[in-house]
Order: sequence, then C-alpha cells, then structure tokens
Amino acid sequence: MSKQYFLPRAEMDKLNWLKNFSAKLSTYAAKYNIAAADVADVQAGTVFYSYWFDYRNQFNEYLSKLTEYKNELMNGIAAGASASVQPTVPVIAAAPAAVQPGIFKRALAIANTIKTKSTYTIADGNDLGIEGAQVIIDLQQMKPVIKLQLIAGGKPEVVWSKQGMDGIEIYVDRATGTFALLAFDTHPDYTDTAALPATGTSAVWRYKAIYRHGDVEVGLWSDVVSITVTGV
Repeated sequence: MSKQYFLPRAEMDKLNWLKNFSAKLSTYAAKYNIAAADVADVQAGTVFYSYWFDYRNQFNEYLSKLTEYKNELMNGIAAGASASVQPTVPVIAAAPAAVQPGIFKRALAIANTIKTKSTYTIADGNDLGIEGAQVIIDLQQMKPVIKLQLIAGGKPEVVWSKQGMDGIEIYVDRATGTFALLAFDTHPDYTDTAALPATGTSAVWRYKAIYRHGDVEVGLWSDVVSITVTGV
C-alpha cells in the first residue's frame, strides 16, 4: 500500500515549502484556474507567517542567552574567564499586514485542487512542491499508538490516529485480568461510555488496540496503556 505526501513534517521545512509554493503559484494560476485573490492570499500569508516564524526564533535565541547570562551571574564563571556580553532584546521590524489563521490549510486546499485537474502534470507538481514522494506502508508492521485521557464525567477517552488505516479495534481489561473487545472505531477518538466503578472507589482499566484495513486486522498490537477511573 502506498500514499503520496508532499507537506514536510518539520516546521522550517514547512515554511520553505510554503515559500516555494507561494513564489510559483501565480505562474500556474491561469492553467489551473486559481483566482487572483487566492494567489494573493497565499502570498500575503507566506509573508505574515515568515515574519512571526523569524520573530519567534529571534526571541527564543534572546531568551536562551538571557538565561545563560542570568545563570552566570548566579553561579559565577570559570577562573580566568571574562563575563559574557549582556544580552540585548532583538529589534523587530513592524509586522506586515495580518491575514486570517489557517494559512497552510488554505494553501493545501489550493494544492489539492490543482492535483485534481485534468490538466495536471507531474512536472508542474514537482515545480510547485506538491507531487511528493511515494511512501510505502507495510501493513504487517503497522502499530497503533494509543493514549488515554479522562474527559467530562470521568470517562476514559482513547486517543488514536488513523495513519491511513480504515479503523481500529479497541480492547479493554476492567481490572479482571482479561481483555475483551470494546469497539470497532473508524473516526478518532473513542470515548468508553461503560459504567464507572461505584461512587468513591477507583479501578485501573487497561486498553490495547490493533488496526483494521480492508475489514480485517492488520499489523501489530499497540502497547498496553492504563488509566485510573473513579466512580462519581
């Protein structure tokens, strides 16, 4: 099984992708019938996001230097060394015109629209950075990662992600030592609505899960996770 992904994972790589897509989008706007307003929105969003990305990095660097300088004042320095230069707050230019949140969401919507056009070519996709590399998914090695959290009413919620699978089977052990099928779930996340222990008492419930694809179990079982539930 394989899927196509073109948006990088790392934040800096995402920004570089957005810069390339923004810079080249106007070249392809006529061919793929992309409105001028949408092109302008992507370009303005790139400028605005880049500003705050750089602002955050400069401020984090300043905070790091500030912490080091403060620790030096508190703990001293090595014999023969000289005191560090005092950190200074970075001078940041005025922010560019603001745009609405969801910059990447809107850019990706345009990218995905382009890929649906009958006129779409791989060469165009590579230039725009939307063709992506093929990712092979080994169904035998797919392993869910599940997490637990208590939500309103003290009910456990099983947090999981699809990773391209059709759904998941969730099993639970309610302090009996035996796992039993809890649910087939196709849309994360899943809330366990079973009755809680008696009021004022607690129990440790354990959960595990396995993916489903093509209506059959695939891959490996998740690690067993547990949570303490209390009757209310």
